[in-house]
Amino acid sequence: MRELGGVSGGRHFGVACRGWVLLWASLAVGTAALSAATAPQLARVKDVATIEGIRDNQLVGYGLVVGLRGTGDSSQTVFPAQTLISALERMGITVPQTGSNSASNMQVKNMAAVFVVATLAPFSRPGNRMDITVSSAGDARSLEGGILLMTPLYGPDGQIYAQAQGALVLGGYMASAGGNTKQVNHPTTARVPGGGLVERPVPFDLKQMHMVSVLLNDADFHTAERMANSIDKALGSARAHAVDSRRVEISAKPDEDMAALLDQVEAVEVEVYPRARVVVNERTGTVVIGGTVRLQAVSILHGGLSVNVISETLVSQPNPGSAGTTQVVQQTTVQAQDKPVNRIDLKEGATVEDLVQELQRTGAGARDVISILQAMKEAGALEADLEVL
Repeated sequence: MRELGGVSGGRHFGVACRGWVLLWASLAVGTAALSAATAPQLARVKDVATIEGIRDNQLVGYGLVVGLRGTGDSSQTVFPAQTLISALERMGITVPQTGSNSASNMQVKNMAAVFVVATLAPFSRPGNRMDITVSSAGDARSLEGGILLMTPLYGPDGQIYAQAQGALVLGGYMASAGGNTKQVNHPTTARVPGGGLVERPVPFDLKQMHMVSVLLNDADFHTAERMANSIDKALGSARAHAVDSRRVEISAKPDEDMAALLDQVEAVEVEVYPRARVVVNERTGTVVIGGTVRLQAVSILHGGLSVNVISETLVSQPNPGSAGTTQVVQQTTVQAQDKPVNRIDLKEGATVEDLVQELQRTGAGARDVISILQAMKEAGALEADLEVL
């Protein structure tokens, strides 16, 4: 049971039983497709696939933001002071370890320890700039007005690939006065446009490629075969073949210009058949249903039962002059409400729009829709992949 609130000094408990969903698949003979087959969509190879080896690389670093207006890390956060001491020592400034000016007495409220993340684009060369994102690692209240000091950015191999530095740009703010605080968005996360400077390139040479591997974003044998055929037509020879449902390999000719070959391959248009998919987010109550989703004939019964338990505490006082004592009396009231069952019938040829309209007519909430879709998937009436976020 979950506590919802207090009533007259007592407690109010609520138990809600989500509506029972009963599904019966139709026994109609000849379950033809509910809607006409979806026509294939034309998409470029570069929009539905990537070239193996040509990829982004993620970088991360740890640094300091200075110049804050008293909204930085508190003295309880140890690592900003340690980082500041190390930075000062590299600049030839020694911080005493004892006395009133010791490191333990340093105030760091105008600075904050942050983690810096960035994405290194393929073929980046030393001197290229990139955007970086800065997030507070301590208990700083806001990074507004701060400047990120030079921070090395490391790759997965532990090597430094870029340096980051610059003034922070926030998408929110926080203001406080007299104990009142107003906050918009997240003032502890900021960006530095062009604040990252590439120092080391990722080694990758197109001239060393003898085979081009195209990787589909969504694995599908039909799309892979269609892609191989379309690439062969564009190149004028049988050089591409589908290895599996995700990979298409293209043979390169000796001394062929790989940049020109990749340009031709990425510009090829391929017939793509989107996968039928329903995406639901139970935390936010969001349901997204693709247009290619098919529904089988089905009957849905949906009802609900809610039970509220109200616990109220009363105080019983004795009459004046009597020998009685004050007693605490607890009174409990149980309230139950059974909602009527709503019925939805979907005949052959029903579409997703019909389902949504019927659910809206019955007053089903977002989470009720999620429960119904999950039950339809189990009953085989929903011809789509159900993805729960």
